[in-house]
Amino acid sequence: MLLITRELPPAVAARAACEHQVRQLTGPLDAAALEGVTAILCTPADRFDAALIAQLPATVRVIATYSVGLEHIDQAAAAARGIAVRHTPDVLSTATAELALTLMLMAARRAGEGERLLRAGKWQGLTPIFHLGTGVAGKVLGILGMGRIGRELAAMARGLNMQIHYHNRTRLDPALEAGAMYHGEDAGFLEALDFLSINIPGGPATRHWLNAERISQLKPGAIVVNTGRGSTVDDAALIAALRSGQVRAAGLDVYEHEPLVNPGYLELENVVLLPHIGSATVETRDAMGFLALDGIGEVLQTAS
Repeated sequence: MLLITRELPPAVAARAACEHQVRQLTGPLDAAALEGVTAILCTPADRFDAALIAQLPATVRVIATYSVGLEHIDQAAAAARGIAVRHTPDVLSTATAELALTLMLMAARRAGEGERLLRAGKWQGLTPIFHLGTGVAGKVLGILGMGRIGRELAAMARGLNMQIHYHNRTRLDPALEAGAMYHGEDAGFLEALDFLSINIPGGPATRHWLNAERISQLKPGAIVVNTGRGSTVDDAALIAALRSGQVRAAGLDVYEHEPLVNPGYLELENVVLLPHIGSATVETRDAMGFLALDGIGEVLQTAS
């Protein structure tokens, strides 16, 4: 029995129904919902902490998550119960990088603000100083976390003749750098940037990485984009910097307490806000679902 916690894309749901007896979760994740379940397909909106994992029946062999990140699953607790954990890396890199580039362009060109102005019927025509933004081509892009998504974004940004800098725990092989400039320290990295894209994972080690101190090291007027994890940004510090102009604009797709959004962002015109849609293309969500089902199948086949 495969328990599915959220509605799936049609193609993924069809394959799941072909390969498994499926139970769609419609209420709480309680004993009745879990009875006879051997596999669970969840999302980052479902938190599998140690307490919940301890309550799972002995029949559960695998938890697969519709995500790259695993912060919502206590992996140690799962391992202690002999429950395998599978996720969906690789297949969403291009889609998420596309959205990071979208946010960069929208923030730089004040696209969200412009659309709101137009929809409100407040546009009074073109003048030479109307709605001036800043260009992207030829600027310096700093990528915090040069993993698969970061490297995809770098490849796209090179098409705009952007100069690529990156900050990682370790330096990449020159072939993966593809000419990008490595920075081992925060200060030298941040002060060089016109754009900062945050692509690091969440968790205690990266919580509020972008804080007031690091924001003060950014080049004045830099633009910040986050498609990684909302917990990596200190909202109060970024909101203050957006108000003061230290940060010209921001583009955010992830939030620390999502789906809740810090109300301070909602008061600002110079921030683009999207509802965590980095991987939200038909092609990518299908690929993620298929990869999750692959992982479930492998574990159950091995266990049988």
